[in-house]
Amino acid sequence: MINSKIKMRTLRTYILSIILLSFFNYATCKYSFKDTSPIPTEVKTFRVNYLENKAQYINTQLSPQLTESLKQKIINTTRLRQTNADDAHYDISGYVSQYYTSTISIAGANANGNRLTVGFHLIFKNNLDDKKNLEADILRTFDFDANISLSQAEATLNNEIIKNIVDEIFNKIFSNW
Repeated sequence: MINSKIKMRTLRTYILSIILLSFFNYATCKYSFKDTSPIPTEVKTFRVNYLENKAQYINTQLSPQLTESLKQKIINTTRLRQTNADDAHYDISGYVSQYYTSTISIAGANANGNRLTVGFHLIFKNNLDDKKNLEADILRTFDFDANISLSQAEATLNNEIIKNIVDEIFNKIFSNW
């Protein structure tokens, strides 16, 4: 009797094992991230022109930092080689089109929170395929406490502003996001 119980338990374990193995064998999930717009092999060079600041209010640090950060992002994340020649395969330019603050919250009779809005107009030229040329507007907002001045807010938000705008420009050009 004990021997038959052991055999039944062993048989159930064996059947359960087969079912589980079959389930895991057929129930696999695969996914991957794939760039929606890979860089064609014939594209070798890029040029980032100076990204001007044409907004009404000019943050003097923004344009040079955007320009340099965008160059570094492309160098560090693609195989493309930077050039200053007019015949660069990818020619990137643009300008800061908006830079202003607005009040976003009020407590009593005083402003409690402010928002810095930064707009950028991107001009991308693919000198190997005119159909891939692109112009796009990018708009990002950054909230800060109303008790600090704009220059204090810029000091704390500057890295975030640069990173967000550069990432957005990069994604528009290289990933079609």
